[in-house]
Amino acid sequence: MDKKLTYADYARFSRLPDSELARQCRAEAFHASGPGGQGVNTADSAVRMCHVPTGITVVSRESRSQLQNRELCLKKIRAELSRRARRPKKRHATKPTRASVRRRLDEKSRHAKVKRLRRRPGMDD
Repeated sequence: MDKKLTYADYARFSRLPDSELARQCRAEAFHASGPGGQGVNTADSAVRMCHVPTGITVVSRESRSQLQNRELCLKKIRAELSRRARRPKKRHATKPTRASVRRRLDEKSRHAKVKRLRRRPGMDD
């Protein structure tokens, strides 16, 4: 990942067919932790999948079937690609309200008064 990806790049990845998206991913199976007993402990059914071009990594351990967990990982990656593909809202510059300016200045003067009271007696400005 040399260059920073834009929302348009993520949109392009999210429109890929499942087979192409799966080819761009690196998957590894591992023992899932948590509840499930022997069904979890004896089989490498949990799947960690990384979409190599974007670096998005997801984990699925919902099912006892590795195949189903791979499919769930692909769905999670597609959902994350779709989320990142949304165009960011346009930002508009705004001015602070009069009340917020007054609160900030009041706080500054209160802080200055506290600092003045910390000085030694007799050290006037």
